[in-house]
Amino acid sequence: MTQLDRNREHLLETYRKKAKHYDVTSRLYPVPGYPQQSQRLRSVQALRLRRGATVVDVACGTGLNFSLIEKEIGPEGRIFGVDLTDAMLAQAETRVETNGWHNVTLVQADAADFDFPTGIDAILSTYALSQVPECADVISHGAAALSQGGRWAVLDLKIPAQAPEWVTHFGSTIARPFASIDEWVSRRPWEAIRAAMQEHLIDLSWAELCLGTAFLASGSRGPKATL
Repeated sequence: MTQLDRNREHLLETYRKKAKHYDVTSRLYPVPGYPQQSQRLRSVQALRLRRGATVVDVACGTGLNFSLIEKEIGPEGRIFGVDLTDAMLAQAETRVETNGWHNVTLVQADAADFDFPTGIDAILSTYALSQVPECADVISHGAAALSQGGRWAVLDLKIPAQAPEWVTHFGSTIARPFASIDEWVSRRPWEAIRAAMQEHLIDLSWAELCLGTAFLASGSRGPKATL
């Protein structure tokens, strides 16, 4: 088994255990009081959605972003929720049925292998893409599938740059339950995400949040965006 396979198995096992109570426990992530919901709202706003838009939510989990997206796109729009873990998607399906949303399609797939629909209007990933070793490839594949002017937004965690030791320790701790922390820190996925977005999108916006423990990056596909 390769290291990538081991990472996927670890993520599957972790999120299968967390799925049933994820909506409750996620409120404490990465620490109690962290402004996760307001950051999710800010990331959806970065997509500049319109009524009837089609959105792909990468690593959607239990669908915590769905209600925020639905408010922008309405029943005329479409959401594709993609996640690696069957148990998380089962919770997302319950959320969809409870809310009576008929415009949501759930897909079980590794983000790195997902075949993005063409001509989509927006792609979102929150608190997840940095756990995917091929995160730069996911950015480029998604950018190629966007319609001209379509938006990509990524909200995720990172290690603060030039931060006091306690802040760096905090950043390390928040990622520890989800991946090998040494691998995550050495890989520095936030840098790969930023570089890929700069390469494949235009008008890139990068904002560091909560003392640099998180970031929100967004950009648009230009007329010459390619793989």
